[in-house]
Amino acid sequence: MIGISDNLWLAADSIRAHKLRAALTVLGLTMGVATLIAVMTLVQGANLYVEHKIADLGTNVFRIARTPFAITDFTVVTKALRNRFLYMEDVDALAETCRHCQLVGASLNSSISVRYKDHEIQDATLYGHTPTMATIDTRTVALGRYFTEVEDRHASAVCLIGDHLAQEFFPDSDPLGRIVRAGSAEFLVIGTFEKIGSVLGQDQDTFLVIPMRTYLKLRGQRNSITVQVKAEGGEPLFSLAQDDARRILRARRHVPAGRDDDFFIGTAQSYISLWQSISSAFFAVFVMISSISAVVGGIVIMNVMLVSVTERTKEIGVRRAVGATQADVLHQFLAESVLQCLIGGGVGVLMGFGCALALRTLTDFPAAVQTWVAILGVVLSSIIGLFFGIYPAVKASKLDPVVALRTE
Repeated sequence: MIGISDNLWLAADSIRAHKLRAALTVLGLTMGVATLIAVMTLVQGANLYVEHKIADLGTNVFRIARTPFAITDFTVVTKALRNRFLYMEDVDALAETCRHCQLVGASLNSSISVRYKDHEIQDATLYGHTPTMATIDTRTVALGRYFTEVEDRHASAVCLIGDHLAQEFFPDSDPLGRIVRAGSAEFLVIGTFEKIGSVLGQDQDTFLVIPMRTYLKLRGQRNSITVQVKAEGGEPLFSLAQDDARRILRARRHVPAGRDDDFFIGTAQSYISLWQSISSAFFAVFVMISSISAVVGGIVIMNVMLVSVTERTKEIGVRRAVGATQADVLHQFLAESVLQCLIGGGVGVLMGFGCALALRTLTDFPAAVQTWVAILGVVLSSIIGLFFGIYPAVKASKLDPVVALRTE
């Protein structure tokens, strides 16, 4: 019986003898595997992206708002728009009576134009924060300080600015102590934030943060407040804090027993779970599409192998005449099919990872390139090679050597 190494050498020699045919044969499989690898790395990267960018609320922090944080059903949103606003009185009630709430903060925001001297930036975001947001919020102060309770109580005209505003207005100077104009009001810059980057292509560093009472004095409360609560400790206390907050707000808003809440609570895990349910559907669709391409590539390989068997009938007859068994011929053609699939799969893995690495290099999207995905691509290629190579190999092995030798 011919050894495995000899079969691989014969398969490689046959592929080298027909380079163009082999390249065109594995092209479909290459594209299918490349698509599958790219999709898997992008979905994994998207999960990390959502976890670190969108769903990053900090440790044991949840949000409460009048409307849903993530929209999946517009009828729910339409109904939620009839809910009452959340006000600072609700925030104060939570801070005073929620036993498992360590810190309670609030935020409001709106769009505004910001100017420093002759330089103006449109569509900046103006945030009104309570002082407790210094601890609750995940933004990190890079220079200066956060505003104090006293400054909030007196509606002081102070602000912290995002990294983009700091770079645009003060590229070569210290921004602290400078005066910027937001809308019709002027604010003293007392701090700047570290760079956040972009989320889904939207810049997150063009913003100002001012005390909540300053915001209400300047803009009024045109929207419902978003409440942010930090719980005391681990998961059990985190759940108790949510239960406490829900009970307090239902009582304040006179929600009858048995009726749904007229507000929404969002946690990092709820965002991630929602995203995973959405991404799994997209992932299934893309996997089906890429699998079809891989299967088509396998069918092409089978057809070409059948043609190859017909072309090499005399070669098979000679091999059988000099002592090769049916198993030897079977193994030779199976090795040739699997080798072609491994070449196509390997190139597909490299192409898929190349797309993912290019995306990670050129954008902020963290495409996750993992070893097990590459192994999966190679295993998938091997399975396709075995499955679609069996019939041509069996047909070749069953040729009558006498009839094969007569073939011209």
